[in-house]
Amino acid sequence: QLQLVESGGGLVQTGGSHRVSCIFFGRTYDDPVMAWFRQAPGKAREFVAGIRWIGGKSNYSDSAKGRFTIFRDNAKNTTWLQMDSLKPEDTAVYYCSAGPDIEMDPGRYTYWGQGIQVTVSS
Repeated sequence: QLQLVESGGGLVQTGGSHRVSCIFFGRTYDDPVMAWFRQAPGKAREFVAGIRWIGGKSNYSDSAKGRFTIFRDNAKNTTWLQMDSLKPEDTAVYYCSAGPDIEMDPGRYTYWGQGIQVTVSS
């Protein structure tokens, strides 16, 4: 079982940078994937970025590629999502999740954090 706890939500101006973090407690898969999803009001939850715990292979959505960076610290059981060049359309509730593989389908992830709000003002 895993418990995921996000932190770092807040308000940021367009063009600015922001970082959110996720710490997990417990153990499950031998080589879990930690991923970030987001959900804007009235929209489906969408994949943002994912990283494999062992080796650090990562993958990004097209909207995140080049602007967002996912990284992790194995010793701290923590993953971060660094977001740069933020746009108002990045405004959403951001969720940390864990699953066995890097997948864009949220249904493939078993464990979820509570979600945190990131708002980008125009």
